[in-house]
Amino acid sequence: MEYKVASLLFITLFYVQAFSSPSPEDPDRKQHAVCRLDFSAYPYLPIGGCSRVEEKVKDWNGFPKTSCCQNALTVFSHALALNTHKDVSANIFLLEYQWKSCTEPFKLQPGVSIETCGFDSFFYGKGLCSKFQLSNIITEYQYVINQCSLFNSSSFDDACGNCTAAISKARDDLSSQGNENDKATCMLAVIVSIIAENMNNTSIINDFNRCLPALAVPDTLAEAILSIVLVIIGLTLVIMLIKYVIKNGNQKKKPVRITEIAPQFSGLYRFSKAEIHNAINYGNEKKCLGRGSAGQVYKGMLPSGQLVAIKHIYKGNKSNTSDSFYREIENLSRVRHPNLVCLFGCCIEAGEQYLVYEYCSAGNLAQNVLRNDIVLSWERRVKILRNCAFALRYLHNHIDGCIVHRDIKLTNILLTAKLEPKLSDFGLAKMLGMDETKVFTDVRGTLGYMDPEYMSNAKLTCASDIYSFGIVILQLLSGQRVIELDLEARDQLTRKVPFVTQNAHLFVHLHPIL
Repeated sequence: MEYKVASLLFITLFYVQAFSSPSPEDPDRKQHAVCRLDFSAYPYLPIGGCSRVEEKVKDWNGFPKTSCCQNALTVFSHALALNTHKDVSANIFLLEYQWKSCTEPFKLQPGVSIETCGFDSFFYGKGLCSKFQLSNIITEYQYVINQCSLFNSSSFDDACGNCTAAISKARDDLSSQGNENDKATCMLAVIVSIIAENMNNTSIINDFNRCLPALAVPDTLAEAILSIVLVIIGLTLVIMLIKYVIKNGNQKKKPVRITEIAPQFSGLYRFSKAEIHNAINYGNEKKCLGRGSAGQVYKGMLPSGQLVAIKHIYKGNKSNTSDSFYREIENLSRVRHPNLVCLFGCCIEAGEQYLVYEYCSAGNLAQNVLRNDIVLSWERRVKILRNCAFALRYLHNHIDGCIVHRDIKLTNILLTAKLEPKLSDFGLAKMLGMDETKVFTDVRGTLGYMDPEYMSNAKLTCASDIYSFGIVILQLLSGQRVIELDLEARDQLTRKVPFVTQNAHLFVHLHPIL
């Protein structure tokens, strides 16, 4: 009798447990869903220059691609690739309730979410392509992965062209199998697979990210004809504008007001002066991080608890400071790289100008190299230089043209808590057009780091940054300042270079701790 009672009790408990546990589609499970994606390896950083989400500036084969949403899609692609890389037999896309819970990384960027960017259909079960595994893509489209892994073996333009052509061919092939309305998902599946297969090669991944915007090129005859017509109309308007400017060339050029320019960058958060004041004076203290030619930098804290660096632009020479302020916003709004400092927002109010950046707690490279009480290992110095080189390569090969920083130096290389370098201060940066290899401009920069050719004839090229970066490398090796206070020792660091290279005496000039 006792045995029957025990058996009946066990069966009853089993059924209670079975029917009370939430199923995969149970609403309670959906409500408490946690995003399975890891965004730490390729975190989302808010960028400026984002168009409002409702302004569909381009369309990438089926879903809107504004500046903000393109940035978010890149982050999602990397997170999905990392998730897939761990298990090639796993599904590329998440279940719907898991996918729609992945919104946490985008809270700092107003207007960016899975729904507003049109990514709400990228989940498992929404079309045939959403059910792919990495192993499926590897088996059927290995040639695409191979074509998109050759950036280091040929010119970037050729490699990018071959890569995008292969991706488009794979997309068309998948579309011909009954997925015509699923183009965007099919293409994203291929892109995620390419990133997953090259996950351990940072150089290829960076080049692939830079190549992705080329996928927005029109691929139909009608779109191509429309583009040609628009170009002709644009050229006509440009010619008319040139004639107008020549005709009115004697008229005084009206200065551009920074208050009229700033609203273009709608992706930047516009802080009020009160918000800036509260951030700088958090905890009833005001901490200055440093001073430069353009302004003074303070440590601040936002209401969310996030630490930031706030630059207060000097009021002195309004022409130069406004120019620097605008350049900083314009240049940082169009770039995004792990080794470039991130601009969160700005403030223009009552004649005051502020810029709000991410906070780098370890200070700048000069503070960590030129002080005797701080020691950077040889491995750490090499890693810092390598990552700075990645940032420079990104700037010099930007899709819109070469961006010359013009002020590469130790104090403009910031370090995070993990000693990851971030190139900062784009107040002097200048972009060269796609068809330009050099421009003649006013000579600006920091004495000791400036390219001698640029100083003598005002000819600015990408090589000017390379020269400055070479000086930074010498400083990391030697631990010396560029120009000593003793006038007789002026330029002694750069004068050693020919002696070192010709006589192979590099180790004689290494810092003693190395």
